[in-house]
Amino acid sequence: MARIYLSPSTQEYNQYINNLGSEERNMNRLADALVPYLDRLGINYSRNTPDMTARTSIQQANSTPPYDLYLALHSNSSPEQFAGMLRGPDIYYNPADPESRRAANIIADEFRKIYPEPQLVDVRPTDFLGEVLRPNYPSVLVETAYHDNPEDAAWIVNNFDAMARALANAVQIFIGESGRLAYDE
Repeated sequence: MARIYLSPSTQEYNQYINNLGSEERNMNRLADALVPYLDRLGINYSRNTPDMTARTSIQQANSTPPYDLYLALHSNSSPEQFAGMLRGPDIYYNPADPESRRAANIIADEFRKIYPEPQLVDVRPTDFLGEVLRPNYPSVLVETAYHDNPEDAAWIVNNFDAMARALANAVQIFIGESGRLAYDE
């Protein structure tokens, strides 16, 4: 049976523009929305807790039975010179792992179906993000959109269910499970 590790952000200090909450709060809300879809699809999961860090999340995932995917959920912020100007989801993968790249591309395809400007959904290799490079399993980090951009921040907090369905569908496609997708009635 398929199994994934969910790692919603533990960064409570990253605040959204317009008082829309913190990255930690909103990514945990996204994970909360994702869990029922994973249950419905029969995909097992383990999950970090808000009191953990990225490092302890990776350690926990690496010390337990194998996972098919390590899925880190975050929202992005722009470099200072571009504050509030950047938009769109960025999905990061490990360039040394073809399965990580495949998972990132599948997630991007699903996000292009729901993000209002699909051409802004980007897949990017990383050589510095620990949650992508250090798990012992294929791993991706999904930056759902830019929380310092008013449109993106509002999109995030108004689309937890759509993002959860997209992520569940992507996970199901990635692991090769057959059956109904999360959005099927």
